[in-house]
Amino acid sequence: MNVLWIMADQLRWDYLSCYGAKHIHTPNLDWLASRGMQFNKAYVQSPICGPSRMSYYTGRYVRSHGSTWNGFPLRIGEPTLGDHLRELHVKCSLVGKTHMTPDYEGMQRLGIERDSTIGALVSECGFDVFVRDDGTNASAYPSRHAEDYDRYLRAHGMDGENPWEEWANTAISPDGDMCSGWMLENAPLAARVPKEHSETAWLTTRGIEYIEAQDGEPWLCHLSYIKPHWPYLAPAPYNDMYSACDVPVVNRTPQERSSEHPLMQAWMDMRVSKSFSRDEIRDIVAPVYMGLIKELDDQLGRLFQYLKDSGRMDDTMIVFCSDHGDNMGDHWLGEKDLFHDCSSRVPLIIYDPRSEADATRGTVCNQLIEGVDLTPTFLNYFGGEDKPHIIEGRSLEPLLHNKVLDWRSYCVSEYDYSTRTARRAVQVDQNDARLVMIFDGRWKYVHVEHMRPLLFDLASDPNEVVDLGSDLRYSDQLARLKDLHFEWTRQHHNRITRSAEIVEAMTDDKEPPGIMIGFANKEELAAEGKTLPEHADR
Repeated sequence: MNVLWIMADQLRWDYLSCYGAKHIHTPNLDWLASRGMQFNKAYVQSPICGPSRMSYYTGRYVRSHGSTWNGFPLRIGEPTLGDHLRELHVKCSLVGKTHMTPDYEGMQRLGIERDSTIGALVSECGFDVFVRDDGTNASAYPSRHAEDYDRYLRAHGMDGENPWEEWANTAISPDGDMCSGWMLENAPLAARVPKEHSETAWLTTRGIEYIEAQDGEPWLCHLSYIKPHWPYLAPAPYNDMYSACDVPVVNRTPQERSSEHPLMQAWMDMRVSKSFSRDEIRDIVAPVYMGLIKELDDQLGRLFQYLKDSGRMDDTMIVFCSDHGDNMGDHWLGEKDLFHDCSSRVPLIIYDPRSEADATRGTVCNQLIEGVDLTPTFLNYFGGEDKPHIIEGRSLEPLLHNKVLDWRSYCVSEYDYSTRTARRAVQVDQNDARLVMIFDGRWKYVHVEHMRPLLFDLASDPNEVVDLGSDLRYSDQLARLKDLHFEWTRQHHNRITRSAEIVEAMTDDKEPPGIMIGFANKEELAAEGKTLPEHADR
């Protein structure tokens, strides 16, 4: 039995037709949903790449694993999915992006060489790397690279100092000028790279090659795409497949723009938010974002056809998700960030080939799901034991197998905004620049250190445009959700070296052998089955 874990980067849940989107058709992901279970309320543990992925890869909350922002290393020794799977003799491999930053300082402190077996694994978040592609060049981000893709482009005649930049993310204007994909005004132009050699097509091919190379040993392949993440530049014909009239109406109100919450004002005033709040920018970028999604769906169709033709649908669990969404101008915001559904809610589709999942095929689950739930799901799939003292998620296997059980009543997402310019605008110390979302399926509460909270009622306000955080009529809800936040913070998050069974055994055994505390005499000692050392009489 194997797992193919597919992740898209910066993909909104509501830009897939199986989730109700009318402006775009994604037939291949729709097909996967028809064969598996579609989770309707899945939330990431942070609406930003690095922390979200580290939670996916460890099954632990951001406050637990400590990698709270992009480029913040996952500390040495933090258990990962790969560590857990290797105990089960399951290969855990990467094809694509992780956004992993190694803890080189910790490795040096412990004497772990970077090029050793252990050093390589901890540097790659526990994955055996088949191919790594984080979508930027190593000169800008030393721990993120696209060298494998660069070599591929050069082998196909697309040379240059940085082929990823010069071909996949550069276009040619009608006048023959080279135009950078980083400039939003260039989004409608076609990328220089032909669609058959695009990053999305290449990663699909490499994923197929990985599966073909397996020889019977159980495996998990993390096929992790860089798109539809920026730069928003697509190869023809995806660059002009859609137009502004195909894009959903932007979700924002004048009342949001005039919010009296200082952090929201600071966020809306950041450059990226101002850019995407301009209709002329959104009208040219959003259609290309849709084109990148359409390209991804087309390539997944090629992948799914291979799985059907090769018989792999019979022995491979397929999981599709994204690491977070994209605000795309909604709420006067750009990029990802914050906890509106367009950013923190993600698509999640799971196809389980086992007969136990037959009853749930083509169904939609409305339970609250977290990204940390995938690691325990994979462990269960491969026959591993639960590790609740380490892994903070819950296995989705019972839901996939149509079993009724008591589920979580709220989910949690976190955000460290210490590196954002909004933090200085509101004059908050970097140690206090943290946000925590508590969502119970209706009420979305956001704790903001040193400021009032945000509150949204998704029953009466599904678009999340009315902040009730300062409305005294909702003080009971604010108090209840604040208590849930406090309840969550009081849980054990870092006692990971002793399982519950070991703790119970230590309780039963009381003091270690040879340690006798509080006994008045030998009779009391004997009553608990203990004896004095041989040299002592009384």
